[in-house]
Order: sequence, then structure tokens, then C-alpha cells
Amino acid sequence: MSTTATKSDSVDTKVAETTGDAANDGGAATAPTYPLLISNKNYTTSSSFPVHSPATGKLLHCFSSASITDTDYAIAAAQKAFPAWRAMPPQKRRDIFLKAAEIMDSRREELIKYSVEETGAAAEWAAFDTTLASDIIRDVAGRISSIAGSIPATAQENVSAFVFKEPYGVVLAIAPWNAAYILGVRSIAYPLAAGNTAILKAPEISPRCSHAIVSCFHEAGLPEGVLNLIAHQPSDAAAVTKHLIEHPSIKKVNFTGSTVVGKIIAKLAGENLKPVLLELGGKAPAIVLDDADLEQAALECVVGSFLHSGQICMSTERIIVHERVASDFENALKKAVAQFAPEGQEAGCLSSKAGVEKNRRLLQDAVSKGATIVHGDPTNGQDAKMRPVIVKGTTKEMDLYYTESFGPTVSLITVQNDEEALKLANDTEYGLSAAVFTKDLGRGLRFAREIESGAVHINGMTVHDETALPHGGE
Repeated sequence: MSTTATKSDSVDTKVAETTGDAANDGGAATAPTYPLLISNKNYTTSSSFPVHSPATGKLLHCFSSASITDTDYAIAAAQKAFPAWRAMPPQKRRDIFLKAAEIMDSRREELIKYSVEETGAAAEWAAFDTTLASDIIRDVAGRISSIAGSIPATAQENVSAFVFKEPYGVVLAIAPWNAAYILGVRSIAYPLAAGNTAILKAPEISPRCSHAIVSCFHEAGLPEGVLNLIAHQPSDAAAVTKHLIEHPSIKKVNFTGSTVVGKIIAKLAGENLKPVLLELGGKAPAIVLDDADLEQAALECVVGSFLHSGQICMSTERIIVHERVASDFENALKKAVAQFAPEGQEAGCLSSKAGVEKNRRLLQDAVSKGATIVHGDPTNGQDAKMRPVIVKGTTKEMDLYYTESFGPTVSLITVQNDEEALKLANDTEYGLSAAVFTKDLGRGLRFAREIESGAVHINGMTVHDETALPHGGE
């Protein structure tokens, strides 16, 4: 869709008439419309899309929607900024990063508010998301001056070789909404630190969070055009993303999101010979062995399953328990979930009603094929809110066995021995995170080596993230 765009240095928001879905939404015509950020300037398009609170359904604001023409403007800005940013001494880039982290910390409450409003996240999760994001920036800042090449030995006498690490150029970063600050920062911090310029494509659910990230870097002194923000209405997603990946100035793609979309991104990148970094879905297993501390394991499994309403790529999706302790563990699990989400407490909020509907469909299918409910009501859920559900006896014939629920649903599966537990844990197309609970460290390490997963946590939940550790799947 073609739009006419305007740039403004003087205001952060404007009241704009909107098109598409927004035009038919009561109050949208007078809602604040936030701009894109291109060349460190506000860039407001004539078309925008509405952003609603999943918790209340209230219209929060509208956000400028980029057309192909607007996208080209962002690409040109990043390309123009690349030579000078590439040549900037590492120490100066480091100082900008440190200042950006400081600014993010000073705006912490503001950023938490955006996350809670746009994604429906609990304030505690939003606080963690914001805090770790600024920690990532600091950690990356400390690594900038250590980027170095090498001088390898050569086959020819009296001939030397030098290997330099050079930035790619313009990097496209596509980040999701579920950890808007952590994943948004991670997608752009590493490329920028290495001397690349970047375009951050904001998720339609939480563009204000992405806007905040970029504005923190701009306020810290990041040069004009080095980091640009675009967003677009959902109906333009395929066209804009395809255009970005195919554009000759885009040299690398970083995508975090669903496996379905990741396959499309990977195919497009491959067809255009672009390197691509993907972090996709998960179906994380947590194995509870017969010598585990059952109360500890139950608590870790519950938090790993239901933190942020299960909307984390590392969320525990399958609890695999040895039959010798299955009954006792099930009781401990019920007790732990009752403490984590007591009756009478408001249900957790997902990012949309569609997420609740998906989980209800998966549970309905599982129950219809012989699974039983251990805790919760498989039909619960209203609008975007849903309470935790634990289902027992999930089998391969059920959709829930392989499908990532990305919600407050977890399967409890009983096995007879270690070999069966490992086989079940590895029976998935995903391989992001896993956990094993045992008092025998040697046994735990053996499982960690044999589970086909990027990370395995011994006596800890599947959800874990920190700046000093690598993050990723197989």
C-alpha cells in the first residue's frame, strides 16, 4: 500500500487520521499515532494501524505503517550511515552502548508500562524483560573492543596473511513481542557492536516497545541512520518483509519468531543468498527422574510452564516423569500450581484471544483422544485470558504432542526408564531448551549430553536467560 510520509523533529506523537482497520475503530481517529524512526527523526506515514490492550481490549494508540516506499527510505538511511559507523573506533561505540543502557534504566518504569499495556504481560515479567535488556547492552559494550582478527600461518615461506573481521553492512532485525525488550535489543545490539547498521522491524503487537529501544540508542548519541525503526499493519507483513529480504542493500537477516514464519524467512534468504540467523519455537521437555527432589522439580516445572502464561520459546511444554515417582510428583505438581496461580487470582493474559483459542483447541483434541486433565479446566479462557491447565497421557495421535502451545498448557507424560525418557525428550522438531531433575550429578550430565537441545538445565527450569551464556537451539 502506497503512503505519503512526513518527517518531524519536534514531536514524538501526532493525532492523525488512520486507514484500514483503525478507521473503523471507535476513537481511532483521535488516538495518538506514533511515528517510525528513520535517520534519527520521527517519520510519520499517512497510514497507520491500531494497537489494542489484550487485557482490556482498549485502543492504546496507533502506529505509523510503513509502505514499500517508506521501507526503502529506511534502507537508504542505514546504507548511507554504514561507512562512518563502521569506521568509528570501538571505544566510541562502547560509550554509546553504555549510555543507552543507562538511559534504558532511567526510563524503566515507562518501558514496563508499554510492555504491560501492549502485550498484557504481568508487571514482574515486564520488569525482568527491561532489566535484562539493559544488561545485554552493557555486556555487548564490554565485548566491542575485543573484536579481533588473526594472523594464521601460511604454506608459503616468508608470506604472511591477515584475517580481518568485517561487518556485513545493513542488517534486518525482526523481533517478536513476547520478550519485546530482550529480543528486540538482542537482535540489534550484536550487529551494531560489530559495525553494522540495522533496521528493526517492530512486531505489530508491541511497536511502542520497539520504539522505546531505538529511541534509547538515539538519545545515547547513536549517529544518524545507524539504527532505524519500521512497523507496518499486519496485512502488509508479507510484502514488506519480502521486499526487505530481497533488497540488495540488506546483507543479513536476524529473525526470532514462530517456526512457520521462520521457514518462510529462511527460504527467502536462501533464494537471495543472504545469511540468516533464526531463533524459532520450542517444545521444551523437563525430565523428572526417580531420584529427583519432587517438590523442587514440581515448582520449577510449574514456573517453567506458566511464567508469562507460557509465552516463552523456552517454556516447559512436556513434563516427562519416571513411573516410580509419578503419583507423588503429580500431587506435588498440583500443590505447586495451586500456589503459583491460586484460585480467585485473576487469570494470566496472553497476547491475543487467538492464543487462548489455540490452547483450548489443543486441549479439546487431546481429551477427545484419551488424555485426562490433572489440573484446570480445558474450556477455561475468556478473551485473551486463560488459567493454567495440566493434561496427562498425551500421545503422538494428539495435536498437543508435537505442537507448541505457546500458552498456559503443559503435558504430563509417564515413562518406565531413562532410555524411554530420552527418546521422548528428543521426539520433537525443536531443540531449544530442556531440563532434567535428579540428585545424581553424573546421571544429570549424561542426560544433558544426550538430550538434543541447545541448552539443558540440571535441577532448574527450562526458562533461563543471561548475558554471559550462549542462547540458541541445535
